[in-house]
This record gives sequence, C-alpha cells and structure tokens, in this order.
Amino acid sequence: MFARDRFIEDCFEALRESNVEGAVKEIVSRAVSTPRSIEAELGVPSKAGLQVVHRSAELTILNVIWAPLMNLFPHDHQTWAVIGIYDGQEDNSFYRRREDGKGLDQINGRSLSEHDTVVLGDKVIHSVSNPRRQYTGALHVYGGDFFTIPRSEWDSPESAEQPYTVEHAMRAFDEANERAKALLAAQP
Repeated sequence: MFARDRFIEDCFEALRESNVEGAVKEIVSRAVSTPRSIEAELGVPSKAGLQVVHRSAELTILNVIWAPLMNLFPHDHQTWAVIGIYDGQEDNSFYRRREDGKGLDQINGRSLSEHDTVVLGDKVIHSVSNPRRQYTGALHVYGGDFFTIPRSEWDSPESAEQPYTVEHAMRAFDEANERAKALLAAQP
C-alpha cells in the first residue's frame, strides 16, 4: 500500500545504501505494484504537470502526469533518476551528443507501462512521450534538487544545446493540457 510519508522516508533511507539507485528502484517498484493506492494518495492523473511530492537538496520526488499524446523535448538531469509508471505509458528516447557538437543522435529507446520501473544514470539524455490517448502517471525520484541542478535541453535532436529551464518545461505541460482538452472533447 502506497503512503506518501512512508515512501519519502524509505527513499531517504535508501540514500544511505551502497547502491542508492538500486535501493530506490526497489522502493519505486514496490509502490507502482499497487497503482490504485498511489492514485488514492496522490489523485487520479487528469492534468499534465509536475506535482512535487518532496523536494530537498538531497532528493526530489515528483508525481509526473503526461497528457495524452504529449511529447517533451530532449533533456538531461545531471543526477540519477528512478522512474516508475503507475498508470498509462511513458516512451523514452535516449540520445548522445553528436561528435560535432551540433545536436543529438538517438541511440535507443524504452517503453514503460504500468508497473515498470527504470533507473537513469546521471549522464542520460532523453525525451519522453505518452503515445496513449489517456493521461499517464509516473513517480520520478531524483538524487538532488530537480529544480536547481544546472542541466541542458534541446528543442529537438537537431537543435543546439541550451540551458534547461523549468519555465520551458512548464510551458510544454501547459500546451499539452490545451491539446488534451481538445482531443478528449472530440472523443466519443
């Protein structure tokens, strides 16, 4: 059964483990194995955005809601991350910087569905999409303050690297919410 405060405590305890990412992955995997209990505690995904569950210098926990058919530009985190899906689907495309420094090359991808959990290393560059016509809910745990770590983003794989801004990401979520309203209104 998912309990917000216990989840936060467990993640902090995992920071003392020799394999922090592995310990956090176990905690997130356990949580997403009971998705309805997450929804009972955090709400059913119904609007794209980043809900802060916990934020500190050591650890950030987000309830990330992806709008139907949403795509988020390539970005890095500059810290490890553990992602667990409790409702819907999150498709990740992974990239590396081009040798000439002009854009990114896609190297692979991974689709995550309900109950799936993945660890992303601190050097990972990825973009995220929700291919479904429903909201996707995911727990994201980061090894640091997600909102203040200097990092990079790209408008597309072909574009130049630029500093990541939370404001740009929030605009992407707002725009996805507007598109979702129209999409869901048009469904029978």
